Amino acid sequence: MIITAIRHTSVDVPSGICYGKTEVPLALTFRSELDSIKQKLADETFDAVFSSPLSRCTKLATELFLEEPLRIDHRLTELDFGDWEMMPWDTIFESPEGKVWFGDYTRACCPNGESLIDLIFRTKIFLDDLYKMKHERIVLVTHAGVIRALMCLIQNRTPEEAFQTPLVYGQIVNF
Repeated sequence: MIITAIRHTSVDVPSGICYGKTEVPLALTFRSELDSIKQKLADETFDAVFSSPLSRCTKLATELFLEEPLRIDHRLTELDFGDWEMMPWDTIFESPEGKVWFGDYTRACCPNGESLIDLIFRTKIFLDDLYKMKHERIVLVTHAGVIRALMCLIQNRTPEEAFQTPLVYGQIVNF
């Protein structure tokens, strides 16, 4: 099976703000980013299209795959940062909980949110279900955290290796 994962396009959120599973608007560059992704996928066909339920992903998936049924799956949602959603990263870093999380972001949970291990586990359950479907080529429109979880699960990267891998908005990663 070939899995093509696409990170959503740029969002209209100030730099330095934590926005995991929060609904946020897309940047004004959406159309140009969409066109660039369309060009890169021009010769590609897929058996199934899956998307995170967050609008920054569903909008992109709907525009990219007009003729395909869109399968929404909550397991493709970004990491739940809990109480830190929409807070500045600097403020998070300075908090006692932030110090713990930045010291061990793999296992430490965000207050009222998830840990990276939780995200990887959630992604593994999705992947296990996907393999049972017997598709040859699928596309996922999702978030950087889920793509990095896929790197851990499919490419056997450590969470540290995966999280050191830059993923720009609109990036396409094949597994």
